[in-house]
Amino acid sequence: MSRAFVNEDNAAAQTDQPVERQVSGQPNYVTPAGLSLLQDKVTELQVLHGEQSALGDQADKQLLANLERDLRYFHLRLQSAQVVPPATSTTKVQIGSRVTYADEQGTEHCVQLVGEDQAAAAKGLINWGSPLGRALLGAHPGDEVLWQRPAGDQRIEVIRIEPA
Repeated sequence: MSRAFVNEDNAAAQTDQPVERQVSGQPNYVTPAGLSLLQDKVTELQVLHGEQSALGDQADKQLLANLERDLRYFHLRLQSAQVVPPATSTTKVQIGSRVTYADEQGTEHCVQLVGEDQAAAAKGLINWGSPLGRALLGAHPGDEVLWQRPAGDQRIEVIRIEPA
């Protein structure tokens, strides 16, 4: 057998090592719901990893490497999670608060401040450490705060704060 065929066989068996997921430098504050989501994610990844591992030589090596990377990341996030008590104030924005604010055009928007791993802007779940989250955190109803955005700064007014 020529040497070229051996190298092709070895190359097919190799797996590209996935790029590690970067862990944020900000404190990992999470809501109770965010902690539950992290725990569910770790469980889901462990199940998928177990299923792939059980396949032995038939396992998708790239998928296995990706699952191992994600497990490392979410284990770190779970270990560093600092659960914040549920927001109860209607007078001061806290992590977990639902906030209704008005932009410069008077349009009202409703968001909830959550931890980094729970954030989903399309669902109105905003990372407390994002520019909008930082602008709102600690504000009171009637406060006008500066939202420092890449597209340009905007003044917004806090209309209402609700516990989540």
